[in-house]
Amino acid sequence: MIDSPEEVTRGAAALLVVPEWHSQRLARDLDARADEARGLALAIGLDVVAVHTLRLRQTRAATLLGVGQIETITPDIEKHGVQLVVVDAALSPIQQRNLETAFGTKVIDRTGLILEIFGERAATAEGRMQVELAHLDYQAGRLVRSWTHLERQRGGFGFLGGPGETQIEADRRMIRNRMARIRRSLDDARRTRQLQRSKRQRAPWPVVALVGYTNAGKSTFFNRLTGSDVMAENMLFATLDPTMREIRLPGIDKAILSDTVGFVSDLPTELVAAFRATLEEVTTADLIVHVRDIVHPDSDAQYDDVRAILISLGVNGPQDDGEGDAAPAIPQIEIWNKIDTADADGRAAIEEMAARRSDVAVISAVTGEGVEAARVLMAAQLTALHKVQRIYLDYQDGEAAAWLHARGEVLADQPEGEGHVLTVRLDPADSARFERLWPTDDAPTP
Repeated sequence: MIDSPEEVTRGAAALLVVPEWHSQRLARDLDARADEARGLALAIGLDVVAVHTLRLRQTRAATLLGVGQIETITPDIEKHGVQLVVVDAALSPIQQRNLETAFGTKVIDRTGLILEIFGERAATAEGRMQVELAHLDYQAGRLVRSWTHLERQRGGFGFLGGPGETQIEADRRMIRNRMARIRRSLDDARRTRQLQRSKRQRAPWPVVALVGYTNAGKSTFFNRLTGSDVMAENMLFATLDPTMREIRLPGIDKAILSDTVGFVSDLPTELVAAFRATLEEVTTADLIVHVRDIVHPDSDAQYDDVRAILISLGVNGPQDDGEGDAAPAIPQIEIWNKIDTADADGRAAIEEMAARRSDVAVISAVTGEGVEAARVLMAAQLTALHKVQRIYLDYQDGEAAAWLHARGEVLADQPEGEGHVLTVRLDPADSARFERLWPTDDAPTP
């Protein structure tokens, strides 16, 4: 039996417990869930020595697992010298403590594991603050032998070791004070981001946001479109901090492409709240591109997970603006990725399904197959609502003409009388803005 459950480091032997309730059996593939849990553990360097998939009839308030299941797991802990048990479910503080007592080793749940990954991967100052805020929010309710002090500069492995349960009340006060300071700093960062966003909105460039389940291939697709070298590995949460690059699309000289953090099932609410400022890039995009691993056995369930998070952010359908008016939904398309990994029958079925839809492109971000068709689809969606208008301007209206050239696509410029007529394609927002700035009676052409 492990004598000291406190010291857990990179490379430590870990045992995974993947519980399944009856209600989940039709929603997700148990083997795929186990593979995902293993991937999460490997993402922070744990050595997974055993995996137990368990079917639960009911949840036990004290330990989550049944007595017989705990007795089945314990011999593997002793056999493999396990230093950490990872439970792929949410544990209450009491359940976590009781399981640690029963197993004689450190225990963390799915939320703690995901927070560990985010803590280790966050690279920017804002990202580190967001992760630390999520850490503190999670830890505030469970100061149990896992606390490390607040002065550390990086996240990661905060739950896998620590000095022990000392000065809990003082730590709680420190947590509250630290959370308040981080929130103030994040508010400053949010205001700066909003200022930058407002400047972008005054520019004539549409913003395209990539979203999707973690490891769906967003960053590989991003690199393929932009020629960048954003970290893209076969690893969960390879990308945390948002990255933005300019791209060209058919008929669109410049657009801004944003690569965002990958989503995951049961994403901790602490993280959703902490990363809301970053995810605001999605809420103000002109187009959302949902990248899916279409050959994954849980592809449909992953789609539902991403959609649920988008709904929580208020971008997946008409939303009430607080005054009884519904804001229009942000246009969305799907990129069905990793087609190169499908067998012949699976590929044929996927392509047949995609052919029946106008909002889907089938690609391989690794090989480049289908990427040009995806670019065409993105451009078509961005320009679908644009209107072609004929606008008469006096030659002295140089400011208005410059505005139209900057904001729209000028298709023709013909002299007429003492001025000229510009045939220009504008999106609805810019068309309305121009009408307010320079009222005209000219109507759009059909």
